[in-house]
Amino acid sequence: MTSCFPPEGRLLDTPENRAACASPEGLRRAMEGGWVLEGMALLCDAGHDLWVDLGGGVRGVIPRTEGALGIAEGRTRDIALLARVGRPVAFTVEALEEAGGAPHPRLSRRRAQRMALDALLSRCRPGEVLPACVTHMEPFGAFVDLGCGVTSMIGVEHISVSRIAHPKDRFTEGQDIYAAVLDTDRARERIYLTHRELLGTWAENAAPFQPGMTVPGFVRGVKDYGVFVELAPNLSGLAELQPGLEEGDRVSVYIKSISPQRMKIKLLIIGRLPPAPPAPLHYFITSGRLTHWRYAPEGCTRVGGETVFLDPEG
Repeated sequence: MTSCFPPEGRLLDTPENRAACASPEGLRRAMEGGWVLEGMALLCDAGHDLWVDLGGGVRGVIPRTEGALGIAEGRTRDIALLARVGRPVAFTVEALEEAGGAPHPRLSRRRAQRMALDALLSRCRPGEVLPACVTHMEPFGAFVDLGCGVTSMIGVEHISVSRIAHPKDRFTEGQDIYAAVLDTDRARERIYLTHRELLGTWAENAAPFQPGMTVPGFVRGVKDYGVFVELAPNLSGLAELQPGLEEGDRVSVYIKSISPQRMKIKLLIIGRLPPAPPAPLHYFITSGRLTHWRYAPEGCTRVGGETVFLDPEG
């Protein structure tokens, strides 16, 4: 089995995971090797123990206190266990017991999460790019799984340069994304993330567009002086005010001019378009480690976003 710790659900249907869960011998090897496996959570009983389908009619149990980091200490609420029903869960095999002559493995999701979190905290430095999976969203940010159900949050202000009212304007639940580490707090065991830097600079986003083009976009702001229309997650232009437009509306726009020196794109709204889900994200960076990111082009007279990823370890 691999020593990496992907978001929950990524191991479930792999041949290695199926083979390990298929027999007592496979589960024993997993227990002795400390492997992380996955199964589907079938139910959460009255004692808040999770029952997990391992395949072939075999069910394992994750005791409540082993269901997540912080459950035993009261830092994590039991809703974290209830919410896993019907979803894949990561676990390690702690014991191979029997009940009524049938195998009855005792499992631990908490231990799998501990292994994943320790690995993340040991290697994550500011600027490091990580894969993640969006688990749920609130108006203030998107929660993501960094591995084995270990969660972090991307604040809505860090999702993209183009402002959005809600993370659902950019993401969908279950979506695989990338994020960059802003900072870590090892004492509190927290990892802080950002996302907008991976979606490119102004120049990188403006490159596909030319004056004279007509393209679709999303209304992201309606002001007295005009309407901001998003052409890409990190690129918006300004159109003349039109009555009746609201944030989130999808429109077609004619590109009148593009000025890199001022980071200005002048637009003309042609008409409204039917609603559509967020477009697939285009990442300019998907690996490695950032040290400095600057949104504005060289020589631009306007100040754009800038991020310096400070590494206390040098």
